[in-house]
Amino acid sequence: MSLEKKRKEIDSVDEKILALLSDRAKLAKGISLEKGKQGASVYVPERERIVLENIISKNKGPLSNKALESIYRNIISECRTLEASLKIAYLGPATTFTHMAAIKNFGSSCEFISLNSINDVFAEVEKGSADYGVVPIENSTEGTINHTLDTFMDSDLNVVAEIMLEIRHNLLSKHKLSEIKKLCSRPSALAQCRGWISNNLAKAEIIESSSTAKAAELASLYHSSAAIASELAAEEYGLGVVAKNIQDSSHNVTRFLVIGKTKPKRAAKNKTSIMFSVKNEPGTLFKAIESFSKNDINMTKIESRPARKKAWDVVFFIDFEGYVDDENIQNALEGIKDSCLFVKILGSYPMEVSVSE
Repeated sequence: MSLEKKRKEIDSVDEKILALLSDRAKLAKGISLEKGKQGASVYVPERERIVLENIISKNKGPLSNKALESIYRNIISECRTLEASLKIAYLGPATTFTHMAAIKNFGSSCEFISLNSINDVFAEVEKGSADYGVVPIENSTEGTINHTLDTFMDSDLNVVAEIMLEIRHNLLSKHKLSEIKKLCSRPSALAQCRGWISNNLAKAEIIESSSTAKAAELASLYHSSAAIASELAAEEYGLGVVAKNIQDSSHNVTRFLVIGKTKPKRAAKNKTSIMFSVKNEPGTLFKAIESFSKNDINMTKIESRPARKKAWDVVFFIDFEGYVDDENIQNALEGIKDSCLFVKILGSYPMEVSVSE
C-alpha cells in the first residue's frame, strides 16, 4: 500500500474515532443529568477504575497498557468536564511528582491548585475551595510521609482513591554533564539518586531545595548548575534532559492519596485505611492485630505515630485489602473494639493495580 493510501486510511479511522468519542461524550452528558437528579458525585473513582481495567484487559496491542491507560484517563477527564469542572488541590509547586500524580488520576481537564503544605491541601478541601486533594503518603524506598498521617488525626476527610506513580528522576540542565558544578534537588530525590551522583557528579556542590520544581528553577537561573527533577519540570523551566532515569532503584514508586468528602462504593478490588489507639494494657496491640488475622484479612501497611494529645500515647495506622462493608472486615472491626480507645475509618476505596507495559 502506498504512503498516500495509508494516510487516507488513517484519516478514515480518525473520523470513526471522532464519531465514537462524540457518542461517548453524549452518553456522559446523559449520565450527568441522572447524577444531578440523584445528587451524586461527579468523580466516581470505583467506576473509573472499572472502565480502565476493562479496557486494559481487552488490549491486544500494539499500544502498551500504560499508553492506553494514559489515553483513556484523558478521555474520562474530558467527558467528566462536561458534567462539571473539578478543582484539585495538591502539594505543590507545579511540575512536582504530586502534581504529576494528580494529572495521572484526574486527567488534564481540571483546575489544579498548587499549595505549599499538606495541611493547606486538607484545609482547602475541608472548606470546599477544592473538590479533592492529592497528598503523598509513602515511597517504596524512603518510607512513610509522617506529616500526612499526622494530618489525618484532626481531619474528617475520607480517602477516596490511591495513586501509584513510578518515580523517574532526571538530570536537568542547560549544560553538559562535564560542565556541571552545582546540583540542586530536594533531600529525598538526592537520596534516591545517591549512587548515580557518586559515580557521575561526585565533586559537584550539593544544594538542597524545598522541591524538585524549585531545584529546576534554580538550575535555570545559575551557571554550571543542574537539577534532579521530572521531565515536566524540564519543559516548564526550559532545561535539557542531560540524563534520564538516574534513580538508584528501578522500583521507585510513590503512593499518593486522593482525599475528599465523598465515600466511594465497592470496586472490583478495594483497600481500606483505618487509625486506632489501643488501651495501655498488656497484649492489647497483639489482640487488635490478631483480629485481622482471624478474619483472613491481608494487611498491607502498619505505622505508628505519637498521638500529640498526651505524652507517650500512640496512634496506629493500618491499610488492608477489602471493602469496609465486607462481612469479614466488619467482624474484624468489631473484634478490636475491646482493645481500642477509638477506631476511625479513614476510607474504603478502589485499590490501584499496577499496569504492566
